[in-house]
Amino acid sequence: MITKEQKELVKATVPVLKEHGVLLTTHFYNRMFTHNPELKNVFNMGNQQNSKQQTALAMAVLAYAEHIENPGVLMPVLDGIGQKHTSLDIRPEHYAIVGGHLIASISEVLGDAATPELLEAWTVAYNQLAAIMTGHEQNLYSKQVAKKGGWTGWRPFVVKQKVKESAEIISFYLYPANGGAVPDFTPGQFLSVRLFLPELNLLQPRQYSISSAPNGEYYRISVKREAGTELLADGMISNRLHNFVNEGDIIEVSAPAGGFVLNGDGDHPIVFISGGVGQTPLMSMMESLIKSGSKRPKTWVHGCRDKNVHAFKEVIEHWEGKNEEVKKHIFYNQIEEGVTDDLYEGWVDLSQLGDEIFEPNTEYYICGPAGFIELHYRELVKKGIDKQLIHFEEFGPQTLQLN
Repeated sequence: MITKEQKELVKATVPVLKEHGVLLTTHFYNRMFTHNPELKNVFNMGNQQNSKQQTALAMAVLAYAEHIENPGVLMPVLDGIGQKHTSLDIRPEHYAIVGGHLIASISEVLGDAATPELLEAWTVAYNQLAAIMTGHEQNLYSKQVAKKGGWTGWRPFVVKQKVKESAEIISFYLYPANGGAVPDFTPGQFLSVRLFLPELNLLQPRQYSISSAPNGEYYRISVKREAGTELLADGMISNRLHNFVNEGDIIEVSAPAGGFVLNGDGDHPIVFISGGVGQTPLMSMMESLIKSGSKRPKTWVHGCRDKNVHAFKEVIEHWEGKNEEVKKHIFYNQIEEGVTDDLYEGWVDLSQLGDEIFEPNTEYYICGPAGFIELHYRELVKKGIDKQLIHFEEFGPQTLQLN
């Protein structure tokens, strides 16, 4: 058990973590990958290149230090981390490796300021956190295998269909290679997909939202190709899926995970707000509501560059035409001359849509780039919307702090 004195020592490092947290986590990752290069097959090396992972870890370590008296208040954040960890098949032995390198990094970065008492306090604190996380993740793993067809770790799936949705997005229909059952999931959850990248000589995992409703037969992911000649590891995965993974190929997939999920209860209105490929988890939510026969008012707000990159355009139009409670509002940055569709020009602007989308008790689901989420979250809060009714997900390591 961590003592009162050790908690005070951990809290005393908060100013240092605020100022130098990313320096510490950058040193930590460099150290860990030097001594345990096999872990490069577990971690997203794209997020190492763009520094998102280092920033996210620094924020998590800081939050833990600030709440060392009562780490239970961090459970919503820890659950998100746990969901990601189970999708990557993180196990208790990984925590032991990470802990060793984290304590060593604290010693090496702080130098003489890292007294034996401080290092011992952080060792005890880390072991406490590891116990919380491994216990929570074991519970998540147990829930996965309790489902019909459930599994943990990596499972082979065959790509039975590969469908072009737009100039940038392709959908992959994934069926279990052994013909077994596909466990249900909660709309909004994601899968991890693992591919071998020859360019890096590594296995690399990536998370992709399931873009279809639960159906018991397959999962669908819809992947945006990253453009550019100098691709980061993230772009290498999306390009490999687009260019080299074909119908009939087998890829490794982990079980559905994630906490950005549809609240299917009640009959209050619901508004989906997406930018670009951020619509994929919202597609699953909307399709699930429609298939269930829900008569909740459902508003679809989506923004993208132009018609060429607008995925699922016909599907949304079909849903609106067949369901009177479904309304759509589409924003294009550029509207081509001669296009007669009912469109808004420019970035998504909720103020153009009228007061009906701000009805009392309306729930909002936002997904897109970090700046897109922050803009619309703050817009809704200014409108007086209860923060508990605004749900959002930032793709990749969580760095947004909205409150």
